[in-house]
Amino acid sequence: MTDLTENATENAALDETGKRLASMIDQTLLRPDATSAMIARLCQEALAYGFYSVCIQPLWLPEAGRRLEGSGVCLCTVIDFPHGASSLRLKARAAEIAVEEGAEELDMVIPLGAAKEGDWNRVEAHVAAVVQAAAPHPVKAILEVGALTEAEIRSACVHAARAGAAFLKTSTGFGFGGATPELVSLMRRAVGPDVQIKASGGIRDRAAAERLVAAGATRLGTSSGVDIVQPDRR
Repeated sequence: MTDLTENATENAALDETGKRLASMIDQTLLRPDATSAMIARLCQEALAYGFYSVCIQPLWLPEAGRRLEGSGVCLCTVIDFPHGASSLRLKARAAEIAVEEGAEELDMVIPLGAAKEGDWNRVEAHVAAVVQAAAPHPVKAILEVGALTEAEIRSACVHAARAGAAFLKTSTGFGFGGATPELVSLMRRAVGPDVQIKASGGIRDRAAAERLVAAGATRLGTSSGVDIVQPDRR
């Protein structure tokens, strides 16, 4: 377990906006070439700045779990990332294993092709399978909104929420664009106040983060959390 004394001091130096945003950030490292040293740094950043979670590939769950043990930082991982094209059974089993290895939140990619052709029963079934496998841990359904029309986004939001997703997430950040205030607002209008919204993809500074929160985001997925919460550190 990591000694948190120095980290707590650094976190206390943040301004009030930085602290508020830190409590909403999933500090993220999903690059396929991530190394153990990079994961160690990510965990140290989460401890130092008080981020809500680290979001990592399943490979790194045991190591990150050891580094964050007892800290209160949530351990988040991804399922069927970034394509969402695995079978329902594979998604569900991956979710079960992730929970067994310490995941406390799971971000899953919906079957995008099914969404594009309007097969909402399949989309809903995939989300429900992961929700059931991960219970009682929250599941975030990644919609990849940059690949969807506005009508498809609204339908994806409704069906993912109906299947039990605790969060609707904008994007993987891998190939179809990222979050915008307009898209977050559209998602919020589709489901109302009862489902949380995670904005992810292209959030690199405090101004962008604040615009997304104002539009209705309740969580932010970013690899630039340090720059957001302590923009004057350089």
